[in-house]
Amino acid sequence: MRQSLIPVLTIVAAIFAIWYAAAIWLNAPWARDVAARGDQELSVTELVAATWSQEKPKLPAPHQVAVELYDTVIDKKVTSKRSLVYHSWITLSATLLGFALGTALGFALAIGIVYNRVMDKSVMPWVIASQTVPILAIAPMIIVVLNAMGLSGLLPKAMISMYLSFFPVVVGMVKGLRSPDAMQLDQMRTWNAGAAQEFLKLRLPSSMPYLFTSMKIAMAASLVGAIVGELPTGAVAGLGARLLAGSYYGQTIQIWSALIMAAVLAAVMVGTIGAVQRLVLKRMGMA
Repeated sequence: MRQSLIPVLTIVAAIFAIWYAAAIWLNAPWARDVAARGDQELSVTELVAATWSQEKPKLPAPHQVAVELYDTVIDKKVTSKRSLVYHSWITLSATLLGFALGTALGFALAIGIVYNRVMDKSVMPWVIASQTVPILAIAPMIIVVLNAMGLSGLLPKAMISMYLSFFPVVVGMVKGLRSPDAMQLDQMRTWNAGAAQEFLKLRLPSSMPYLFTSMKIAMAASLVGAIVGELPTGAVAGLGARLLAGSYYGQTIQIWSALIMAAVLAAVMVGTIGAVQRLVLKRMGMA
């Protein structure tokens, strides 16, 4: 554990060092301009202090983001609209719904592609082609169409999340369901196993490692979809709304805190899937 911890801490320290240095570089022109207006000349120490304490910096220093996270996560009630926990829950609800829909759709399409030659030749190319369209172009169309149908709020964001999350599940499950080799399939036929038995006893268990790996990717993509879905709607709640508000008013510290919170949220959800994966594969004798 010590051998693995030291390289990780070294990388983290390097990231923070580069971050602080970049904050000095990007924020220095404004600090010098303010000092020049007051006929002052900043020393190196004063310049560094000024670049790390600006109210609206181009690049906030790590400690500024940490203070903002403490104020909006710990110091605010979770029901407050200024709480990042509140906004995270709004985004997470759309993420989980979109992830569930995307996983179900991807699983169903993968089964059809593996067991139906027509779907393999016709659907799979369209599945791949669907991911070449930028999500920023698709999102407003989905929202407009669903709003015209009287559907607003959580569902449009979940549909955008589903659009991004179903693809890795399809690709992973197709690969997983086709992972048994010819000898294993011939053995199932020797035992006179039907298609359902072949699926449940051989193909599905063999696809579990692929399924969980694709679900991790799908979860991260689903979170991105939920945040993107909040942008064209002018949402007032959610991490996407925090990013929008921060960009409107030049609150870069707020933007960075929302980005860090989104990264933490993704890490927790992907870690949860990883924990379930280890448990399931251990019960199946694969780990």
